[in-house]
Amino acid sequence: MSTILNRAQLIDPNWTVYAAPISTLLQVSEQLGLDTNALLMASGLEASELTIPDRRFPVSNYFRLFQQMADASRDPDIGLTVGRVTFLKGLNLQLYLSTVCQSFRDYLNLIPSALRLRGDIGQITAYRDGNLVELRWEPLLSQTGLRRYISDDILAASAGIFDSLCVMPVSVVKANFTYSRPQDMTRLEDTFGRNLAFDQPYSSLFFEREALGFPMLKQDYQAWSDQDNPFREFFEGDDPADQLLSNLRQSIVQYLPEGEVTIDKLASKLNISRRTLQRRLSERDTSFLNILQEVRSKVALRYLSDKRLGITEIAFLLGYGDQGSFSSAFKSWHGVSPRDYRRK
Repeated sequence: MSTILNRAQLIDPNWTVYAAPISTLLQVSEQLGLDTNALLMASGLEASELTIPDRRFPVSNYFRLFQQMADASRDPDIGLTVGRVTFLKGLNLQLYLSTVCQSFRDYLNLIPSALRLRGDIGQITAYRDGNLVELRWEPLLSQTGLRRYISDDILAASAGIFDSLCVMPVSVVKANFTYSRPQDMTRLEDTFGRNLAFDQPYSSLFFEREALGFPMLKQDYQAWSDQDNPFREFFEGDDPADQLLSNLRQSIVQYLPEGEVTIDKLASKLNISRRTLQRRLSERDTSFLNILQEVRSKVALRYLSDKRLGITEIAFLLGYGDQGSFSSAFKSWHGVSPRDYRRK
């Protein structure tokens, strides 16, 4: 099997991945009976460094480890297995997203940001294709799409996530792959159905457009007594009659995972003009940025109380591009890092 690293000069040395996707590969390798220590050594990775939550590693090491696993296992479907584990390990994040998204369409708006949870690998972008919606895997490194295990991992994890979000099933009606048709199609058909095409320009999943309007499944999460306003208790000190601040804070929570929470977007959400929102906040001796930081500060404490959520996932839920930005902000609010706060 040829290796993607023959073209390593095309990989930006600044591209990195978090420890989580590497740990997922190691978890799969252990189940397959592979020598994980040998795989790490051959990939230039240290097991002890993977225990540091906010540590990032060169993306070339991640690709090398995946290639070493594929070669050692001689399992052409290994990417499907990794994708299944990635999906299962992300279920806690889906629980929280179900509280801020109303429909499948809302969730799709978060996909580019969600892929930052892995690192500098690529993103999934939504396109319209007649009566279908195409969710296209667009790797940062074009040659990545030619390696079957990477495409299978991304698409298998995505298919599992999408079908777990809504009350009605969001089923794959067609799937395209950039690699050539393999001899054994059993697991691919089990995962994506029988309508499969190969040697395509992109690896993509296709869904019926009507799925965009499917409502998100509302979880009965016992830690939140109020499902309509799960963060209400953080703002109990406010005047209950002040609906502007209450609605603004709840809207901010909903928009945080998108990464760009602007006053224009929130004013539109509240059906008022930007100038009106600014004036009303000024009358309350505050500003939009103050409210935004207050919400992030208080909601961060809720997320950190749930140890099933990783620091990277929390940073995403709060709209930060990386762990470092979140950690710096959190320390300015509470005097300690998120990791130290959780330890205490």
